[in-house]
Amino acid sequence: MTPPDHTDPWDRGLAADLDVMLERRFNRRAAFGLFAGVGAVALLAACGNDSDSGTAATDPTTGDSTAATTATTDVTDSTAASECASPIPQETGGPFPGDGSNGPNALADPAIVRRDITTSFGEYTGTATGVPTTVTLTVLDSDGCTPLAGSAVYLWHADADGLYSMYTAPDANYLRGMQEADAAGSLSFDTVMPGCYDGRWPHMHFEIYASVDDALGGGSPVRTSQLAVPEATCQEAYATDGYETSVDNLTRITLDSDMVFSDGWDNQLAAVSGDVDSGFVLTLPVVI
Repeated sequence: MTPPDHTDPWDRGLAADLDVMLERRFNRRAAFGLFAGVGAVALLAACGNDSDSGTAATDPTTGDSTAATTATTDVTDSTAASECASPIPQETGGPFPGDGSNGPNALADPAIVRRDITTSFGEYTGTATGVPTTVTLTVLDSDGCTPLAGSAVYLWHADADGLYSMYTAPDANYLRGMQEADAAGSLSFDTVMPGCYDGRWPHMHFEIYASVDDALGGGSPVRTSQLAVPEATCQEAYATDGYETSVDNLTRITLDSDMVFSDGWDNQLAAVSGDVDSGFVLTLPVVI
């Protein structure tokens, strides 16, 4: 199908997306509702006291986060706790979500629940190539930094050529998958580094659902957002074969000029470890 004709044809496809973006610009860091029916599993720490908790600054080049003040003691996971008071913003899902809201629905097939998302499944064909990358998200409730065990994350992103499966790569459904959060709220996907297509900073989309059953049963996501990849990581990955078009595209976009991240990306920029030879690991606490 052909996405609507907007200034950015890749991620501005739906009128509803534009409405979400306008609302987000006026209320960027507003708190959102909690999961219904999802039990609290392990309280990491109370983190709402501004006088005790530190603030963090993130380097967009490396994805490293440094605390400006000393964090509170007795915190099981200090990184998650320091991010707890800042919910990840609601973002556009773009015109290629593959969740049934705009054309094809990858969530109609239970095979979408998988860790390795590099291959296609069902009636689709093809395998995505690129620099191996593991993405680990930790889903937390902003009220007390509680891990949201049993919640589900549906993640999708463009391939090395900047194409989206089921749409601009219509014969494939790779680079789409769902995982259930464990007792610590953590889940991981094995994928490849996304390419940089014209007009957007390298990113990954994701939707959070109350549970896998809710997602597969047609339920609505409780949060839709995006993860940004640090610049230095992109440059290293794009120096390899298969990312030739991404090299030039990356020179024409910055986090501050990106249509999604321009109004703030501090809690959407992934931390990074690894390299091209061993594979990259992107990690991000996702507070809702």
